[in-house]
Amino acid sequence: MENVNHISEELYNLAQNKVEELLPLVTNETPANDPNSIELMHWSEIVEQYELAHYPIKKPSIAELISNAIEEFGLTQRDLAKMINISPSRINDYVKGKAEPTLYIAGKLCRVLKIEPADMLMV
Repeated sequence: MENVNHISEELYNLAQNKVEELLPLVTNETPANDPNSIELMHWSEIVEQYELAHYPIKKPSIAELISNAIEEFGLTQRDLAKMINISPSRINDYVKGKAEPTLYIAGKLCRVLKIEPADMLMV
């Protein structure tokens, strides 16, 4: 495998095109030792490594986690505040990134908003 730092944009573009060509030829039933499967895996690895190096996905902040979950559940900040027994202004501080919840409150937020605790702690 080529060093990710040496994968050029041209090679990346070629790899993307090859992946697009091969995807219709490889199904879940295609054996792993099939030449098309092997080639698809090779080109896919190049695409993945280039994208990891050049287009990293940043982890969401605690504010983003809370805000996204509130929206996903169709809640208001006031609803969430009542659910975990804190003031709406405190929820607003979390959503705006002005403050971070204590571990105790973070645990409540994780339970109510179905956020994985590891996601909350890894930020």
